[in-house]
Amino acid sequence: MTVRSIRLFGDPVLRAVSAPITDIDDGVRALVRDLLDTVEPPGRAGVAAPQIGVGLRAFSYNIDGDIGYILNPVLVETAGDPVPTGEGCLSIPGVWHDALRHPYAKVVGIDLDGDELVLEGEGLMAQALQHETDHLDGMLFLQRLPADARREAMRQIRESSWF
Repeated sequence: MTVRSIRLFGDPVLRAVSAPITDIDDGVRALVRDLLDTVEPPGRAGVAAPQIGVGLRAFSYNIDGDIGYILNPVLVETAGDPVPTGEGCLSIPGVWHDALRHPYAKVVGIDLDGDELVLEGEGLMAQALQHETDHLDGMLFLQRLPADARREAMRQIRESSWF
């Protein structure tokens, strides 16, 4: 079991667009194992590959005890007007704000066999799908905040002990 360290705000890998996975090899299989191990501890809803220092399009999720992964996910559908959802990020410890997220989301990608994989859901699953695909596009949830909340979040980061 390998629970990888989470990269923190300011690490350039978190702001870079992740590369698509073109070959499913031993390295990708090891990445998936690490993502699954890293998302398993309580309080973790998702971990994107950039959060463990890997610039590839993959993430794991842990929603109500349902743990899984997806490679090369594409957000193909959202539904409902965006609503404020209490949101935090493992890469920005201790910072929690309302980000605007659609109440339903659907992503399509592949599994380790190269077969199509569809993940969809409402509530926390929808939020996690949007949050993790944002990570793969180099976007942090801070960018989804209204200006005043973003300023407050940045103040919290500057004053944090980890920054």
